[in-house]
Amino acid sequence: MLENRMIPQHVAIILDGNGRWAKSRGLPRNYGHVQGAKAVEVICEEAYKLGIQYLTVYAFSTENWNRPKDEVEALMKLLRNYLKTCLKTASKNRMCVRILGDKSGLAEDIRSRIQELEEATKENDGLHFQIALNYGGRDELVRACRQLALEVQEGKRSVESITEETISNGLDTYGLPEPDLLIRTCNEQRISNFLLWQLAYTEFYFTPVPWPDFTKEELVKAIEAYNQRDRRYGLVKND
Repeated sequence: MLENRMIPQHVAIILDGNGRWAKSRGLPRNYGHVQGAKAVEVICEEAYKLGIQYLTVYAFSTENWNRPKDEVEALMKLLRNYLKTCLKTASKNRMCVRILGDKSGLAEDIRSRIQELEEATKENDGLHFQIALNYGGRDELVRACRQLALEVQEGKRSVESITEETISNGLDTYGLPEPDLLIRTCNEQRISNFLLWQLAYTEFYFTPVPWPDFTKEELVKAIEAYNQRDRRYGLVKND
């Protein structure tokens, strides 16, 4: 199906449309989030089978705290359950899991579960799976800049030593390759404060399919579209 196709090393996905998917079926929005979590499990497995090495999903943004209180509480409950499930799945599939975002803004028990999950899976050699929680691209850059400013203030580095590399190393994604392909579901065509620094040379793919309906076949379509792009040495060919 994908013979002689270039498989992107790193795919990032904005998981959009859970609530609208549920509403279109006369179901509560929270049910859509539950089905969306199940879709994440499926795509993790299928992505690795296709040869994708890194998968990063946008699960909960810094702006999501502004949603109705009952929806946020339901999402946090779902997150707690998902972190347990993810630990079992990671052990079975040798998946290396990492959480991006400002963990200090999460409840203490969630932070503990994140620490347990990251520690238990850090040596796994399967899919590298990153989950963006309480994440915002601008917030990430502000945190990185504050740390660099503090190091300059304390005399640990000079202003001249600050380069693209030092900024990259200060981000939540340090050590990860930048995404080759960004997928956003449910027909929204914006990046919504996701990986602002890291997406500089990433190819974008937008689909009308809501996230709970996103399957292996839809992922293959995205990879096929990626292969139609004219790229040279990993960058867009513009001459």
